[in-house]
Amino acid sequence: MSKDQSYVLKAWEVTVRKTQQAKKRANSVFGTVSVAPHTDNDTTTDENDDETTTNRSSSEEFYHAERVLPNGDYYTGQWYDNFPHGHGKYLWTDGCMYIGDWYNGKTMGNGKFGWPSGATYEGEFKSGYMDGIGTYTGPSGDAYKGQWVMNLKHGHGVKSFANGDAYDGEWRRGLQEGQGKYQWSDGSYYIGEWKNGTICGKGSFVWTNGNRYDGFWDEGFPRGNGTFKWDNGSFYVGHWSKDPEEMNGTYYPSGNEGNLEWDPKDLFNNLSEYTICSGERVPTLPSQKKLSVWNSSKRIEKPRRTSVDGRVSVGVDRAFEKMNLWGNEIGEGGADMRKELDAELMRLDAEGIQSLKSSPVPMKLPKAGRKQGETISKGHRNYELMLNLQLGIRHSVGRQAPAASLDLKPSAFDPKDKIWRRFPREGTKYTPPHQSTEFKWKDYCPLVFRSLRKLFKVDPADYMLSICGNDALRELSSPGKSGSFFYLTNDDRYMIKTMKKSETKVLLGMLAAYYNHVRAFENSLVIRFFGLHCVKLNGPTQKKVRFVIMGNLFCSKYSVHRRFDLKGSSLGRTTDKPESEIDSNTILKDLDLNFIFRLQKAWYQEFIRQIDKDCEFLEQERIMDYSLLVGIHFREASVAGELIPSGARTPIGESEEESGPRLSRAEVDELLSDPSRWASIRLGTNMPARAERTMRKNDCELQLVGEPTGEFYEVVMIFGIIDILQDYDISKKLEHAYKSIQYDPSSISAVDPRQYSRRFRDFIFKVFTDDN
Repeated sequence: MSKDQSYVLKAWEVTVRKTQQAKKRANSVFGTVSVAPHTDNDTTTDENDDETTTNRSSSEEFYHAERVLPNGDYYTGQWYDNFPHGHGKYLWTDGCMYIGDWYNGKTMGNGKFGWPSGATYEGEFKSGYMDGIGTYTGPSGDAYKGQWVMNLKHGHGVKSFANGDAYDGEWRRGLQEGQGKYQWSDGSYYIGEWKNGTICGKGSFVWTNGNRYDGFWDEGFPRGNGTFKWDNGSFYVGHWSKDPEEMNGTYYPSGNEGNLEWDPKDLFNNLSEYTICSGERVPTLPSQKKLSVWNSSKRIEKPRRTSVDGRVSVGVDRAFEKMNLWGNEIGEGGADMRKELDAELMRLDAEGIQSLKSSPVPMKLPKAGRKQGETISKGHRNYELMLNLQLGIRHSVGRQAPAASLDLKPSAFDPKDKIWRRFPREGTKYTPPHQSTEFKWKDYCPLVFRSLRKLFKVDPADYMLSICGNDALRELSSPGKSGSFFYLTNDDRYMIKTMKKSETKVLLGMLAAYYNHVRAFENSLVIRFFGLHCVKLNGPTQKKVRFVIMGNLFCSKYSVHRRFDLKGSSLGRTTDKPESEIDSNTILKDLDLNFIFRLQKAWYQEFIRQIDKDCEFLEQERIMDYSLLVGIHFREASVAGELIPSGARTPIGESEEESGPRLSRAEVDELLSDPSRWASIRLGTNMPARAERTMRKNDCELQLVGEPTGEFYEVVMIFGIIDILQDYDISKKLEHAYKSIQYDPSSISAVDPRQYSRRFRDFIFKVFTDDN
């Protein structure tokens, strides 16, 4: 083989290798393309270099590095693609150190993290978090060995405290919850149920002297039925409470023992001495530690060329365009081969560009919508109705009533259990004088809704202030599809919806089952109801306006950038607004959805359990046409408003400041480092998650769930099940029969509750998944 032929062949090998890499990147890239640079040494003319070039191409980006970084950090270990990858050791200037496995610049796998205080964690890591099985030892002697999820104790674990106390049992989100045993340093112990880090539920407390209490607990003290036993066999059985008026019971002596002069209050005084140790807070979290990025001496970053659509081209440097040195050296044969190679390059490059064109364009934050609703001021057509509503609620909630017990009699749920009250303008013995027109006020099942407000931990004073305070309600600009009107309180905490008579009957008919369901499952995603009322206006028409008070799902400290109403059906499930009119207040539908939501494993497991329970409840009550309302807050965006995918890397040689400031994960880590704040988050409220962007196939317009693209965004999610007052009545059966003639029966919303529940769950479990 001549020298010229050898030269051309080597050039061909180099070019084909480049274009193959380019095609692979083009097929996997969405948005910005990251191009792996190539060294010029690959084109050497040494005859023995064929084998060397091939070997180097597979290993040149994975090697051992040992560097002192400009900011003083130190790293030694395996390296790939300008990030730690493999096994390595990283020492930060503040004294923190990690030794273990890395994956693309994040601690992933087994490792050991040490703090300058002497605290250590040794175990499993995931995406920078302590996640899996691991042992944390604090500087003062606290130690925990067990399961972790996102830097929090979650699952089974054993913790020993520096003061000698110990806990062995279940943890959730950093606090004791579930079954567990806590033993104090004096030998006394409690074994039983826990909730949010306190003794709550059924359990037993055993003292070192042999005495014990078996029964129910609430917030660390006996509450409900229980038995206190002495070591001599005597016992006291009764109902326990901190409130002396609720205390009652009977003492049973052992043998011929007389009456015991003992006050049950002594038990509460004694238990006050036994506190639950909170332990140490983990110092700076591993996920908060940032890596310094530097240029690798093994790699040369070459300028990137943009393609016709403004993106980075898959053909970064087309070697033959620059190889004028071939011109006079390889003759006419070489020139012909060069033309063939140019043609092949153009074909491969075109394929790469076409692949890029089919990828989604960069996403931007939706434009902010104006504050929803029109303030109802004097002169508004519904001004007097608002005054009547506020007067009635102030009367219902503010009047004296006995303490609401959560154990209700069946009579409390009777639809006939209602209270009518007349509100004349001059006032009565029970009602205040007012400036509105005379009206009658009706409370439906007042005891049930008072108990629901207590169950949902709604303070009566705050409730009245939100609805009946000096600030007026806001009426949403247009009524819903059902014809109902919606009103928001000024603080956005509550939503008031006018009801049809049929909806009122459905709610009253399912009220007992609803009450038992939300009481049994505190993390239920079903919408929360706080009151059901009716205003009857005086006049010739005697008009009745029924309305229900609900929690506003999107009342959050996080602004909601995207809203989706998801049912799992396809017919008519797109927004009717043009793109130019869509803002953060627009409610999009199933076929508008372009994300898959990835929840952290423990949250996902709880999510699927709760969706199953909620759907079973709705199916039993013959309810259909409900939906999952989802709100998304994007955590990271540039100044220009472009969303920043999670894990997006700052280009080499370009600082974060130069590429635009971004919102870091500090807020998430701050939240995770404070278990009390984390415990306040319930399923569906302010949940950190990752949203993976999806794309639908062009030839499949009704594809409900698009294909995942691998482009992720850090988000905060809010979601819940709404519109649960539509039963499968004769009108829905007729709608189903009529639309089934024209459309695919599986695509329409009006279907049998069992089929609706199954379809809804199948769809939701495709949209929500485990974040592996």
